Amino acid sequence: MVTIAVAAILMATAVPSFQAMIQRNRVVTEANSLVSDLQYARSEALKQGLPVSLCVSADGSTCLGANTWHSGWIVFVDTAASGTIAAGVTPLRKRTGFIGGDTFVADSGATSLTYSRDGFAINMPAGGTTLVLHTSPVNAGATRCVALGLTGHQTSQTPGTGNCT
Repeated sequence: MVTIAVAAILMATAVPSFQAMIQRNRVVTEANSLVSDLQYARSEALKQGLPVSLCVSADGSTCLGANTWHSGWIVFVDTAASGTIAAGVTPLRKRTGFIGGDTFVADSGATSLTYSRDGFAINMPAGGTTLVLHTSPVNAGATRCVALGLTGHQTSQTPGTGNCT
């Protein structure tokens, strides 16, 4: 009986910590997937000498035109630098939407991100943009942000760093 009581106490304290750890790891993985695709898009823009964009995409082939990056996104060559995929263009990369209720939203309302052929981020607000990733249920300690500056450099941030809230 004592063993069961001790095990119950240990479980009551360990399970919430374990759930928070799983939540933090999930969010870091989700944020890093965007950082990875931003780095890929920038390198492709430099390599091909053409603008390359990422846009929100729920179906993996068209741009959604929404600020819900948690719906998924695609990376594609964007010769018009418009942030929308032209007919007949095959995406270079596709990311499916997040499972669960995590949200990934740009503070600037950006529905696409574009790199010029020289690796600079274009068609963005003067201060760049920050995409904020919140967990579901909300856990402020697990919040992560991806900031993209006009130079094309991207960083992963925690709350209190840069524009991450």
